[in-house]
Amino acid sequence: MLLSPDVMRLLLLACLLGMSFLAALYLRGRSLSAPAYIGWGLLILFLPLIGPFLVILMEPGTKRNP
Repeated sequence: MLLSPDVMRLLLLACLLGMSFLAALYLRGRSLSAPAYIGWGLLILFLPLIGPFLVILMEPGTKRNP
């Protein structure tokens, strides 16, 4: 199965957006101050290849209790 370069770029973009979305959902479940949310969110956006992984691995803040 051969994929055109345009399809491969579209799939790469979809994966990057999906990882950023998952990292943002992860941050939503953490208890942080507003500047900390902004800082971690900017890391997710400006480092799209490693930012989402760093946010999840570093576990910022404390876990919220439902």
